[in-house]
Amino acid sequence: MLTYTVRRVFSLIPVLIGMTLVVFAIIHAIPGNPAQVILGQRATAESIANLTKELGLDRPWYIQYFDYIKSLLQGDLGISLQTRGPINEEIWPYLAATAELTIVAMVIAITVGVNAGIISAWFSKSWFDYVAMVLALIGVSMPIFWLGLMEQWGFSIELGWLPTTGRENVRDPISAITNIYLLDTLIQGRFDQFGTVLKHLILPSFALATIPMAIIARMTRATMLEVMKSDYIRTARAKGLRMFWVVYKHSLKNAIIPVLTVIGLQTGLLLGGAILTETIFGWPGIGRYLYDAIGYRDYPVIQSGILIIAAIFVFINLVVDLLYVFVDPRIKYTK
Repeated sequence: MLTYTVRRVFSLIPVLIGMTLVVFAIIHAIPGNPAQVILGQRATAESIANLTKELGLDRPWYIQYFDYIKSLLQGDLGISLQTRGPINEEIWPYLAATAELTIVAMVIAITVGVNAGIISAWFSKSWFDYVAMVLALIGVSMPIFWLGLMEQWGFSIELGWLPTTGRENVRDPISAITNIYLLDTLIQGRFDQFGTVLKHLILPSFALATIPMAIIARMTRATMLEVMKSDYIRTARAKGLRMFWVVYKHSLKNAIIPVLTVIGLQTGLLLGGAILTETIFGWPGIGRYLYDAIGYRDYPVIQSGILIIAAIFVFINLVVDLLYVFVDPRIKYTK
C-alpha cells in the first residue's frame, strides 16, 4: 500500500509539469500585451516597451518558462503583474473561499444525492423513484446561472430571507485567520457571524451542488439496483434482517465504489468550475481571481491558479483511489 502510494505521488509530477508547459504555451498565445493593459490605452510606445522589459516579457518564452519552473521548485509562485504583490500571499484567500463553497456544496450534493439514489433503488418504479430521477435529469440540464438568478429573485428579492451576494456582513467584517469563514467564526466564538456566513453560503452552495447532486443520485440508484439483485442480499433479507440494515449496511457498502469515483471527479470539477456561481453571487473565489487575471493578461497568476487547481484535482483522485481499499477490502494495491 505504501509503495503504491509513493509511486502514484511520483507519477503525478510529470503530469503537473506537462500541464504547466501546455498552459504556459496557451497563455502566451493569447493576443495582447500585459504592459499595454496595465498602463492603459493612452500609454506611449516607449513606456509600454520599458514596462515590458521590466516585467521580463521581452525574453523568449522558453526562458520565461524555465525561470517560472525554477521559482516554482523553490515554492515561489511568482509576482502578479497587476498588483506587483507575491501570488503566494494573494491567492490563498481566494482559494479558501472557493474551498469553503465547494465543501459545503459537496456535503449537500452527497447527502441528498446518495440518499435519493438509495431510496429510489429501494422503492424502484415507485412514484418517488420517477420523481427523483426526473428531478435529477432537470438538475443535470439546468444552467447554473439561471438557477442562481432564480434563487436570488425568489429567496432574496421576493422573500427577503437570504442575502444575494458576498460572504459576510460588510458592516461587521470577520477577522480572517484561515480565510475559511465558517471555521474562523467558530475559532473566535462569534456564533452570530457564523449564522451570517451560513446564510451567505446557502444560495451559492445549493446552486453549485445541483449538477453533482443529480449525477450522484443517478449513479447511486444504478449501482444500488445492481447490488440489490445479488444473492447475498436476497439471503440477508431471507434471514429476516431489517430492510434498512440490508440497504445501508450491506448494499451501500458494495455499491459505493463507483459513487466514490463520481464524488471525487465532481469535487475536482467544482473547484475549477465555480466561476459562474462566484460571478452571480459575488463570491470572491479562485474562479473570479483567475477571470480578472485573464482580463489583465496576468500570466503568473493564471499559471499559478491553474497549477494549484490541477494539483488539487489529481490529489483528490489519488485520495479516492486509496479510499477504495478501506471501503472494499477485496481491493489490494501490491505494486
